[in-house]
Amino acid sequence: MTLVKDDLVQRLYDQSGFSKYKVRAAVETVFELIKKALESGDDVLISRFGKFSAKKKGPRRGRNHATGENLPIDAGTVVAFRCSPVMRDRINDGR
Repeated sequence: MTLVKDDLVQRLYDQSGFSKYKVRAAVETVFELIKKALESGDDVLISRFGKFSAKKKGPRRGRNHATGENLPIDAGTVVAFRCSPVMRDRINDGR
């Protein structure tokens, strides 16, 4: 199962006692802050969860698996996530 933004809003609404409008606005604000930080080249570190960072990737050669044709892939920026040791332990222990 995938947790989507609406599920996140609903769960926060159920647990917080705030209006759904305020919860949705708070979630949107958090995501906007994360996006702006990454756009400006800053990392986003959430303690005991993990770190998001924008990484530059150079141009490289790719391949269309359907046709076998080689394709050039342009340089770009990707978002990387590295989970914290605390989160990794929780995931691996199944808690």
